[in-house]
Amino acid sequence: MAVLERPRTPRTGTARAIGLTLALTATVIWSGNFVIARALHATVPPVQTAFWRWIVALVAVAPLTLPEVRRQWPAVRRHLPHLAGAALLGVTLFNTLIYQAGRTTSATNMAMIAAGSPLLIAAFDRLGRRRAAPAPDGAPLGARRLAGMLLALAGVVVLVGGGSPAALARLDFAPGDLWMLAATATFAGYSALLRRRPDGIGQRAYLFMTFALGAAMLLPAYGVSLAVEGGFPLTAATAGPLLYIGVLSSAVAFFTWNTAIALVGAARAGVVYYLQPVCVALLSYAVLGEGAGPVQAVCMALIVAGVVLGAGGRR
Repeated sequence: MAVLERPRTPRTGTARAIGLTLALTATVIWSGNFVIARALHATVPPVQTAFWRWIVALVAVAPLTLPEVRRQWPAVRRHLPHLAGAALLGVTLFNTLIYQAGRTTSATNMAMIAAGSPLLIAAFDRLGRRRAAPAPDGAPLGARRLAGMLLALAGVVVLVGGGSPAALARLDFAPGDLWMLAATATFAGYSALLRRRPDGIGQRAYLFMTFALGAAMLLPAYGVSLAVEGGFPLTAATAGPLLYIGVLSSAVAFFTWNTAIALVGAARAGVVYYLQPVCVALLSYAVLGEGAGPVQAVCMALIVAGVVLGAGGRR
């Protein structure tokens, strides 16, 4: 667990390699989240999926995180507004919007739209730095990384328009695609906010508090969902996916992603996130039988080219 502590040292080659590996680990784990969002869309309401995800996650991380929360409670209490903002974006809204999107669009589409988040992450990150002290990764993005981001973003535009410029002009999008665009914006804001995690709050305490605050904010919506939509049957088909997204997609992936942000910065970690649609497309084909058509193939090619171009230096 020592690697999960917040590093403040300058980025070395080893730190960069560890950070990129952790970002890739989180990206691969999160790929399963999109598949599960699609698999559960007919059996578990989106708000209930999100709520139980975070309850499971809290139980999973509590033994490792509560001692640090107790030690750092004065700092935690002092920075509750920051923690609440991170919880709202990264916990309450982001995943609930994903599960809502899963009702009316494919897992592959969701992941490809999410691939637009690195450009938003970089934009939010740069905007935040203008109002605060420069972060260790505060150098300009550079033409190479920016070109990679724009190339991958082009793939998202092609996907959302279904390969048709006329559809873009008419703003003729599937409802699930629009929900996923909203989720992408909230994740970008969360990732950029991680770069300004307050001093005195460690990685474990930060994680537990954002999980707890995010679940608390979901509680009223959960009550409404129960009253309006009813509950869901607790079977192997529902419990297994909820355990995956609660333990792996939440506890493990958020630890690794947060640490990657601290090591290499939001913008560089965001470039690795572009690989998620490729992982999701493979999983969707294997688990859900969702095929990828010519439009998705073009998008994947653009995304992979963008990662190859942008994951290197800032030239």
